[in-house]
Amino acid sequence: MEALAERLSHLDSDIESVIRVVAFYDTLMRRRVDLPALARASAGLAGCAAGIRLHGTGRVLRMSPDGRELPDASRNGDLSGPTSPASTTAPITLDEEEIGTVWLERPGPPLPLDEVLLDRLAIAAAAIVERYGPARTTMADPALVELVISADSDEAARARALRLLGFAAELPVRVVAVRSQVPLDQLGGLICPGRPVKAAPLADVGVLLATTVDPARFPAGVRAGIGAAESPGRSWQQARTALRFTTSRRPVVRHDDLGALALLARIPADAVRDNPDVAAIARLAQNAEDLETLDAYCATGSLRQAADLLHLHHSSVSRRLDQIARILGVELADPTGLTRARLALTAWRLLDG
Repeated sequence: MEALAERLSHLDSDIESVIRVVAFYDTLMRRRVDLPALARASAGLAGCAAGIRLHGTGRVLRMSPDGRELPDASRNGDLSGPTSPASTTAPITLDEEEIGTVWLERPGPPLPLDEVLLDRLAIAAAAIVERYGPARTTMADPALVELVISADSDEAARARALRLLGFAAELPVRVVAVRSQVPLDQLGGLICPGRPVKAAPLADVGVLLATTVDPARFPAGVRAGIGAAESPGRSWQQARTALRFTTSRRPVVRHDDLGALALLARIPADAVRDNPDVAAIARLAQNAEDLETLDAYCATGSLRQAADLLHLHHSSVSRRLDQIARILGVELADPTGLTRARLALTAWRLLDG
């Protein structure tokens, strides 16, 4: 509204027309029109094609001045907006997040009132999205998200919270625990581009709720644990456990892929610290080079593959492994020794969070 008032101050010569545009959209909102009716009325008022696109659903509405619906751009692979070049565009914002775009497709230069018209169209579109369906923003009320994932929530309260967040009752909800420098709203759009997806920060981690999750879509630098249980409460516990198993080499972990390794997360921290193999790993970790070498060998189980991973000659890696084996007191070439090293390294990492 402040932006609109600023524009009004520059249009004194046609202030009556501006007021009529504002009144036109006020009337539409009092009549509680839907998005197609809003786009159709806007095209009629502008005298040219008008469009609305919602990023979250990919929905595109394009109307001609005579009220006919025009083909949308997404059918030919362009998701950015109109098929014809837009003469003027404006973002649709809700809860400080851009959720879509509105535009006019006027042949020739824009008219003086086009920007005012689009301001009102964008405001009206945001109000309709908020009124007639769950908000298409990614960021959600942390209290609602916590109600969904809490183990103490009863099923009725959980189901109501999911409805308020925009998840249909028949859809599964995946829970993801993340540590990320990427803003949560952007991250949500990346991993679940088809939506619905909701995000909220809780304590020391971020939470993502999504109907589908593609592990390959997480960007570099993000650590993520993905729960698998049907119950969001149980899935959240799994997601947090999986997050603890992430490393720089394996930044995204699905709880289902952990198998019996997930049992390590249940061992009390004091018992882990007191284990001789874990204590040896803690001493080894004082030398980052040795720790990296052991990590590569445990990940591959092969001297030559570890050398390739480290970009070193296999003889150099062999010498390092001999030294590491003496520190750990295990024979790394032996299957039992390698298993002990892998378990100890994993358990030590769990202590580090």
